[in-house]
Amino acid sequence: MERRAADQDTIPLDDRDVVGEALTARVIVDRHGIVTGWNEGAERLLGYTSTQILGLPASGLLAEQPSADDVPPLSELPRWHGTLTLRHRDGHRLDRKVVAHHRLPEHGEDEWLLLSALAGRLPEPDDDALVGWGFEQSPCCDLALYDTRCRLRKANAGMQRSHALTEDYMRGLRVSEVIGHGAGELGEEDMKRVLETGEPFHREYYLRTLGETREHAWAVSQAPLRDSDGRTRGVCLTAHDITEQHWARKRLQLIAEASKRIGSTLDVTRTAQELADIAVPELADFLCVDLLVSLDDMHEPSPDAPAAGGPLTLRRIAHRSMHPEVPEALVAPGEVDEYPEGSPPVESLRSGRATLYQMTDSEIAQWVARDPLRSARVRELGVHSVMAAPLTARGATLGVAVFVRHRHPEPFQRDDLVLAEELAARAAVCIDNAQRYTRQRDTAVTLQRSLLPQRLTEQAAVEVASRYLPAGAQAGVGGDWYDAIPLSGARVALVVGDVVGHGIHASATMGRLRTAVRTLADIDLPPDELLTHLDDLVGRLSTETDAAGRERDAGEPETAGDVGATCLYAVYDPISRRCSLARAGHPLPIVVGPDGGAELLDIPAGPPLGLGGLPFEAVEVEVPEGSLLALYTDGLIESRDIDIDEGISRLCEALNRPAASLDELCDTVLGALLPERPADDVALLIARTRALDASQVATWEVEPDPAAVADVRKGAVRQVEAWGLTDNVFVTELVVSELATNAIRYAEPPIQLRLIHDRSLICEVSDASSTAPHMRRARIYDEGGRGLLLVAQLTEHWGTRQTPRGKTIWAEQSLRSQPVGGPGQPDPASFGFELNPAEDF
Repeated sequence: MERRAADQDTIPLDDRDVVGEALTARVIVDRHGIVTGWNEGAERLLGYTSTQILGLPASGLLAEQPSADDVPPLSELPRWHGTLTLRHRDGHRLDRKVVAHHRLPEHGEDEWLLLSALAGRLPEPDDDALVGWGFEQSPCCDLALYDTRCRLRKANAGMQRSHALTEDYMRGLRVSEVIGHGAGELGEEDMKRVLETGEPFHREYYLRTLGETREHAWAVSQAPLRDSDGRTRGVCLTAHDITEQHWARKRLQLIAEASKRIGSTLDVTRTAQELADIAVPELADFLCVDLLVSLDDMHEPSPDAPAAGGPLTLRRIAHRSMHPEVPEALVAPGEVDEYPEGSPPVESLRSGRATLYQMTDSEIAQWVARDPLRSARVRELGVHSVMAAPLTARGATLGVAVFVRHRHPEPFQRDDLVLAEELAARAAVCIDNAQRYTRQRDTAVTLQRSLLPQRLTEQAAVEVASRYLPAGAQAGVGGDWYDAIPLSGARVALVVGDVVGHGIHASATMGRLRTAVRTLADIDLPPDELLTHLDDLVGRLSTETDAAGRERDAGEPETAGDVGATCLYAVYDPISRRCSLARAGHPLPIVVGPDGGAELLDIPAGPPLGLGGLPFEAVEVEVPEGSLLALYTDGLIESRDIDIDEGISRLCEALNRPAASLDELCDTVLGALLPERPADDVALLIARTRALDASQVATWEVEPDPAAVADVRKGAVRQVEAWGLTDNVFVTELVVSELATNAIRYAEPPIQLRLIHDRSLICEVSDASSTAPHMRRARIYDEGGRGLLLVAQLTEHWGTRQTPRGKTIWAEQSLRSQPVGGPGQPDPASFGFELNPAEDF
């Protein structure tokens, strides 16, 4: 006889079946629908033994086929669940809830595992009692139930432990009354929100439990409790202690923040300060960074740990405190302090490991006791724990970071020590990089400054002032340079250049180019021709750099290296008040007239040096006396924050400002245009033009006749005497005679003699021939050949320069009162003949 439907889910069990396979019907069906597994629970459910059912189609167990809506395609599903109508062996029908898992064994074909729980008649605990036990003894979280008035009705054991109060004391109190903390008020506000909205709410709370010094973090969830009609009847509050996860997250955040903030610059002091700013107040109440004094000379740090047996002297680089007055610090940044043997900094440095101390430890207590000031400060502040972490990088010891706590109630723990080591290690690498960069930068700056003019020689043509400012960014020192070169005829050459790149290589290249410019200027090349020769030199340097920098594959064409430069070259003549300029890819110069008004000089750009084959063009302009010429590199007018047009506008404005001197004007310009740490190096040269009065220049046209030499010589003597230069008469007479005679004999008319009286006495003879004379030493019986040798011996300088119409031979005398044959002047008898000014040579 069939059993009633109500009894179909009740299967008689004995005491042996309380656990094990008998409580669950388990059936395995392969991909072809054949039963391959059958347990005791399946036998009790459907009445078939495993022998009777294994190998048969599983479809035979179904009393009716499920609809396609109830059973979707199963081949792609990892799991299916639903109700199946089964047929017992005796013929009655069973509706069973089935869970089916799609299994993919490592070996063989996939299969389905079908599971259905059986309900037995053994005595079971009361459902309400089981729920009560679960609520009271839940090991997962703290639980509490509140009514609609936010009053506690029930709390489990975990909640009672967390608050250190029994349920009897808490029942009827609100959250804010149970927790005497701001977090309690916040939790009560959240509970009211849950009651009003009917929606769950989650938040993290941070508070210290009774008897704990460490702050705890709690993940709290509040959810409404509804009756069968859906009305909210209370709130369920669950709290999980996530303190360890909270502190681990904070440590990771601190490390991530340190990765971003420590080492933002290549400055040792700022890097050390960044470590202090990161650690205080998140990890410590005070932190100081001290470096070994042996690093003061910027030498490479020693790979050996400091030797044991004595105190260590450390220099304070940076510190920070939660107090603005930094009462913990006994030394100021930049000062040195001596730490005795056994103190935390020394022990950490010598062991190479971070150390953790409580103030009750004997080691630190003895150290503090030996220093009355330190001991008093420790007692006053209530310092309770200290950590010292060595700063080591590339196997070398740099210094130590000391972490102190006195306001944090919780002493440092082992996890804090690991974090301190990590922060110190990151900072040490950045400090070492900063020191290495500083050493290299100092070397480059020293080289750069040694290659720049140590001082600009006082010029007759101009008053000059200059500034060179190396880059403050990571790029380091570059190849900017300037120069003021005296030329013949009281003229002066002004030059500013910029080598591409940064570092020692750029500085060395700059030195080579500056030397080349001085050499080319010495032969009085016009600006455009000088830049052409300089362009050839840069091209050769590029080829040399490229060849030395890498090996080329066979057949690979040669390419230029990375040497390049820009340059502006100007020659100013104080007699004509004209200036000739040419530039090679360099920023335009600025001229400020005597009455003010700055403007750019329109000069053809010309290609940067090193491209080769392209022409340069010179421009000649008239410059009134007292005008300012400003030559500069692009680092002055261009940066990430300022474009070129704005930079030039600001430069013109700064040049128009009144200044007591050119040096003050240079400082004004740099202050107006540059940040504290410019991204590129800067060269600035400012010149105020002078002019020679007509009374300081005398000119004669010389007839191409040897007889005219005597009249020219006499005129020169009269002019020199008129200037009051009686001590220079003899040499002037000799130089005029020699140079004029040579021009008449070997050159072409027109011939001109010019005397210039300024800081020196200059004698110039110009002619229309481009052939330059050569000095040679005459043999003892030669009638000629001694002239230029004599001129060279009796004057300070002499030389030849090409002009558009020929050449000019010049000789310069210093204005000193010395007799002929005295110190600095040879005896005329040494040249093999007696000087007689009355005779023509």
